[in-house]
Amino acid sequence: MTDDLFHLTAPWARQLNADTRALDTAGAFPHDKWKILQETGLLRTHFAPEFGGAGHGVTATMRALEGLGYVCHDAGLSFSASTQIVSVGVPLQRFGSQELKERHLPRITSGEAITAHAITEETGGSDAMNLAATARRDGDHYVVSGGKMFITNAPVADLFLLYVRTGTPGPFGLTTLLVEAGTPGLTTGPAMDKIGLRTSPVGTLRFDELRVPVSQRLGQEGTGFLVLDHVMKREVLFGFSITLGEMTRRLEQTITYARNRHQFGQPIGSYQAVSHKIADMKMRVETARKWLADTGAKVEAGHDASLDLAATKTIVSEANVQTALDAVQIHGGRGVLTEHGIERDLRNSIAGTIYSGTSEIQRNRIATLLGL
Repeated sequence: MTDDLFHLTAPWARQLNADTRALDTAGAFPHDKWKILQETGLLRTHFAPEFGGAGHGVTATMRALEGLGYVCHDAGLSFSASTQIVSVGVPLQRFGSQELKERHLPRITSGEAITAHAITEETGGSDAMNLAATARRDGDHYVVSGGKMFITNAPVADLFLLYVRTGTPGPFGLTTLLVEAGTPGLTTGPAMDKIGLRTSPVGTLRFDELRVPVSQRLGQEGTGFLVLDHVMKREVLFGFSITLGEMTRRLEQTITYARNRHQFGQPIGSYQAVSHKIADMKMRVETARKWLADTGAKVEAGHDASLDLAATKTIVSEANVQTALDAVQIHGGRGVLTEHGIERDLRNSIAGTIYSGTSEIQRNRIATLLGL
């Protein structure tokens, strides 16, 4: 079954990879490719059949997303797809009311409604427990003020999950509210230009006396930390499963090049300086694979995986950057030309050590869990 899921998107490879270079240059969200993703059924993988989903668990969904990363050269599109699954659909399925699930989940699982979650703030960064955006209760509504920054999918999203402060700073002051695009008081900024993942639009949100019905809250007031914890586990596992697929493809591509490219009368792979780089790439890929598999199994079994998640995120994101650097070096002149896509892999890898909690934050978590 997991092998079938790995190959789920393979029949659409040609369409998914069309015009990747031009779209990357333009920094444009590929709406036509999003329709292809809808056709593949990938966005349905992790959701209950009653809402149009395929009913697969965490590790099976990871395998499907790894397959997407392997097949699809448009890393921005893949990143937006992962965000689509985890940002609103995952927490809505776990914490939402039956009415909210019935109204929104079928549109999310089909990909008809593009989603985003609004956590990060310009001054807050990874400090999600001390948000500046606030929501005060006014009868049957919350009135939300403040703003959000670096929100993936924001410029094209139809549905947002807002993380806002309803109490004092800390884990019990966080609440999550579901809001549709176009709601009065919600302003979405234009897509922001960035180094990589350029087809995955990122933007800002502004809340000016935004009124949200209490019925659109996920979970109870003050339980937003539980929602965030549930989401972030899957954001790391799903997003970096895509990364694993990309790294595997990059390794295979580099091995093929090292076998076929000749210098001084022999394949460059026969030179130890090159072969050792490739050996290191292989070890990094397989280390990433093992951490993702073991951590995914732990989360799926309901075991405490706090340290494992921090380590997995750090190991995989940093391995992605290093293997991309190695691929550029081994490909030489081709590695720095935009037409071959090698330099694009490097640009796409950079943000992985920042989003979903920086490498520094992850090391802090590990140290704390070790009692330091």
